[in-house]
Amino acid sequence: MRVLWLCNIMLPAIARELGLPYSNREGWLTGIYERICHAKERLGREGEGERFPKGQNGAGIELGICFPIDGIPIDGRTAEAIKRQKTAEGFRLEGSGVCCYGFAENLATPEIYDDGLERRLKEILEDFKPDMVHIFGTEFPHALAMVRAFGRPERTLVGIQGLCFACAEAYMADLPERVIRRRTFRDWLRKDSILQQQEKFRIRGEREKEVLGKVAHITGRTEFDRRETGKINGKAKYHFMNETMRPAFYSGRWKAEDCMPYSIFLSQGDYPLKGFHYVLRALPEILRHYPQACVYVAGADVRKNDSIKDKIKLSSYGKYLLELIGTLGLEGHVKMLGKLPADGMKERLLKSSLFICPSSLENSPNSLGEAMLLGVPAVAADTGGIPSMLEDGKEGLLYEAGNVEMLAGCVLRTWEEKEKTVWRAEAARTRALAAHDGEENFKRLLAIYEEIVR
Repeated sequence: MRVLWLCNIMLPAIARELGLPYSNREGWLTGIYERICHAKERLGREGEGERFPKGQNGAGIELGICFPIDGIPIDGRTAEAIKRQKTAEGFRLEGSGVCCYGFAENLATPEIYDDGLERRLKEILEDFKPDMVHIFGTEFPHALAMVRAFGRPERTLVGIQGLCFACAEAYMADLPERVIRRRTFRDWLRKDSILQQQEKFRIRGEREKEVLGKVAHITGRTEFDRRETGKINGKAKYHFMNETMRPAFYSGRWKAEDCMPYSIFLSQGDYPLKGFHYVLRALPEILRHYPQACVYVAGADVRKNDSIKDKIKLSSYGKYLLELIGTLGLEGHVKMLGKLPADGMKERLLKSSLFICPSSLENSPNSLGEAMLLGVPAVAADTGGIPSMLEDGKEGLLYEAGNVEMLAGCVLRTWEEKEKTVWRAEAARTRALAAHDGEENFKRLLAIYEEIVR
């Protein structure tokens, strides 16, 4: 079975093999990749490995992976390999035997569609000759380009990550009108005001609908994505399949006595949809009961506002966050951590007394799944697919999305109900270990592949 993956980035596992720096995004895919690559090795130890033809593995799969390569630095050792990525033939990794292909795409402007992508992907398809194509995510132009280039809906599988058309509707996240319409110098220069950001999501959402409408197979994991994709293409077969999280989060366990008291962790807060502003607005009520409470946020530091350069780079949303911190007297209660690798994220989660997912919309946030795997107490907005991940009152606490008073109440309740909080966190961990079981998810993926190819 020849399976071609279309990914949004070079997988961290591949970048490590090539000795290149890599993004922490989509590190969860590494788990599936490694299982496919090591299947032959595992079975070989059991005396069965010789059954498989060269290039295949114990899963009976010959895997090809294509991904954008713009912005990837080239060093002396890998220059030739990266150069070859720009040709139709691709190159095969020595360690895993996986065939890799690169293509040029500017991921910074995903609202712009380049017809040249279709030609490049046709070259890759002609070289690898896959039995089926698995597209991970619908958010970028390459997803639509692949659907058009391959032209075989019955052999095309699309995995849902986020849904841009739904994100466009929820993007403003109750921001004040003045913030929505304001344009800072950075917004003007980049043509990236909050209104323009929403429009970009809308454009991407229209292409996403075309992707979903032109395939016969969809994988998802929540009632939300099943319902929303069904509205667009009710004839496509929906295959339920959970995701496998990044390896680091399967070890370690949260303990109340080891965490920093009254510390809150957010995995990101860079743009309105992620809801950082809701937490800031809820914080004064939390501080009234627990004056030592502090919020730690991974991602870009909007508080870095000392130099003229910093001020020029500030977006309208970043400026709004600074305004909230100032007017609500939150200085000293908000810590920006910058971008964190998997190990850094895990360390911060284990130190925190609470994880919050305050987004105005999410399908199935991996950050929540990772927190649950570690047994970290969680509070999340009751929106999108989150209720499919966590049961309110049993595995954590859910609140009405955008309701700041309910959010503050859930935080206070988590800290006041100490025994119940531990029970809920343990129940969440048990559920997450089952839902994100790498071996079970791998078996499920193979079953889906076999069904499609048959």
